[in-house]
Amino acid sequence: MAPLPEREAVGTLLRHVLELLDGDVAKVYAERDLADYRPRYSPVVRALQTQGPMPIRDLARTVGVTHSAASQTVAQMNRAGLVDLTPGTDARQRLVSLTTKAHELLPLVTAEWSATTAAMRTLDTELSMPLVDLLTELTTALTRRPFRQRIADAGLPTPPPPQDRDDLA
Repeated sequence: MAPLPEREAVGTLLRHVLELLDGDVAKVYAERDLADYRPRYSPVVRALQTQGPMPIRDLARTVGVTHSAASQTVAQMNRAGLVDLTPGTDARQRLVSLTTKAHELLPLVTAEWSATTAAMRTLDTELSMPLVDLLTELTTALTRRPFRQRIADAGLPTPPPPQDRDDLA
């Protein structure tokens, strides 16, 4: 087992935990000859399965990620043949829908999601509190008072304002 990151490197530790969780879910798919299927596709597949085609903006909101993250995931899924993109009501909007290939994967994706949820419940019994509760609490606290503000309040000096480019000439 690789050593844990230092205790103060919280971002590194969070990425490490995500790699441990998502890495093993990815292995589950690879063992089933779906090495190109990424764990982050499942929330998108599930949202489109239950709600039907939708714009990337709405998909991002439904899945709980930024528009940029949803757009990148959708682009990867499109290249993998899992979603189709069609023009929306205006030139900037694209509707995302599942392809036949994605529909064929639904039984496996659904079974993996259920098994992963059950596995998470067993992992939670080994923790001082359910991981989802801690992450929800963390998200709420950081939404209420962003980490950037907390860094400033901890004493990091405010950077000087950028100089006017005309002053540099």
